[in-house]
Amino acid sequence: MTAFILARVVRALVVLFLTVTFVFIVLRLSGDPAEQMLSELASPEALAAFRVNWGLDRSIPEQYFIYLAHAIQGDFGTSFADGRQVFVVVAERIPKTLLVTVSAFVLSMLIGIPAGIVAAVRRDTAADKAVMAGAVLGYSVPNFLLGLAFIFLFAVWLRVLPSSGSSTWRHAILPIATFALYNAAAISRFARSTLIDVLGQPYIAAARADGVPEWEIILRHALPNAAIPMVTMLGFIAAGLLGGAVLVEPVFAWPGLGSGFVRAASTGDLNVVQAMILLFTAFMVTINLTVDILYAVLNPKIRLQNNDAS
Repeated sequence: MTAFILARVVRALVVLFLTVTFVFIVLRLSGDPAEQMLSELASPEALAAFRVNWGLDRSIPEQYFIYLAHAIQGDFGTSFADGRQVFVVVAERIPKTLLVTVSAFVLSMLIGIPAGIVAAVRRDTAADKAVMAGAVLGYSVPNFLLGLAFIFLFAVWLRVLPSSGSSTWRHAILPIATFALYNAAAISRFARSTLIDVLGQPYIAAARADGVPEWEIILRHALPNAAIPMVTMLGFIAAGLLGGAVLVEPVFAWPGLGSGFVRAASTGDLNVVQAMILLFTAFMVTINLTVDILYAVLNPKIRLQNNDAS
């Protein structure tokens, strides 16, 4: 088990290193940060002074190694926009994003898993069709478009919830609902298909033939065996939460990482963009690493196969 975890950790570190390298190079080849921050109408002297001040006059390899040396020590530079440390700029937005994403993830599981179970147990009934219709609709509509629909319905038409901001708990309702319903649709569809597969296994038929009550078959036999693929699915959804924040948070002017990333990218604040992409990647890698470990714990065959392959 130790070798299995170590291999996954090494792979995660390699992914982080490649991400830092790729993002650093691409951002500097995609445009001139000086022109983005000062505009193309700035004088050549002002542009040159900006590049010298921020070390952008040096070659890309030289900039890269300087950045890497500082990043290893936890120093991700200074924001071009306001002169504050990038760590502070990013850290102050994390609580807002966690409030929305964690709440939405929990809510999506509370909605999606029971809905999927009901649809699987009541297969081909009105309940199944209703759940699947809602899931298809929820998963087909982009989450930012769903957010706009919520704003129109609850903020513009009914006027019961605020459309933007974060000053009260009511401001968090629409962003959380947007995240949760979109992910709940995916969870319910996957839970239904997984549970249907499990309920079709021979040991389920044998349990029914022995007169085991249906509720006991579902709770003690079907759900535990459906848990393994569900862990993987939930891991994918959790890993994509921060990426989804980039689309959803700006819709509601929610001051989290997603809105901060869009703002930094649009103004050419390279140090902030780099730090946020690294944070998003680290989060995704951590979630995937956790899922791999949980998968190996729940299914020892996976661990043994990986050990044999190595």
